[in-house]
Amino acid sequence: MRTSIEDRWAAYLWIDYLLAALAVGVHIFVIRTTGSSDWLSWIDSGQRTDLYATAAGVVSAIGGLSAIAVSLYTAANGERLRAVRAQHHEELRRSWRSLIQSTALCCLLLLISLALDRETDPLSCRFLFEYTMVFASLRFMRLVWLFDRMMQVSDADLVREEQTTTPVRDPAWLRRRERARR
Repeated sequence: MRTSIEDRWAAYLWIDYLLAALAVGVHIFVIRTTGSSDWLSWIDSGQRTDLYATAAGVVSAIGGLSAIAVSLYTAANGERLRAVRAQHHEELRRSWRSLIQSTALCCLLLLISLALDRETDPLSCRFLFEYTMVFASLRFMRLVWLFDRMMQVSDADLVREEQTTTPVRDPAWLRRRERARR
């Protein structure tokens, strides 16, 4: 069951957009029906815009981590990882590209929230911010999940290589080296 859910999540990148919209939609419904839980309206506009700017910086940093993860992925050259890349190169490229593009989208949405937020938030930019943060969180989980899967394959290659090339332990090695120095 878990593998089936993970497979669907990996195959359908658009589901993150839907889940983020659903989460914010439920939050808006709760606010409208109960009149409470609108936590961003409790702080003034200056604090909200500071929060938006800080979030844009954090999302940008995560985007940088995505680029590093892609670099590590492309630099790894174990037998299994090469086979995975050969078999699933289109899906992997689509996933990595989507992660990096979503970082740019999140930064853009946060900057829009920052630019349009006013004292009473008449345009409800706070909900755009909430959507962006839920979406960014989902994409960050996807990044960690994908990177973990790639590292598992890479580690399996490393373990296999180490098993075949492990040197024989020689307890007298240190004494021979000290004698050679004299």
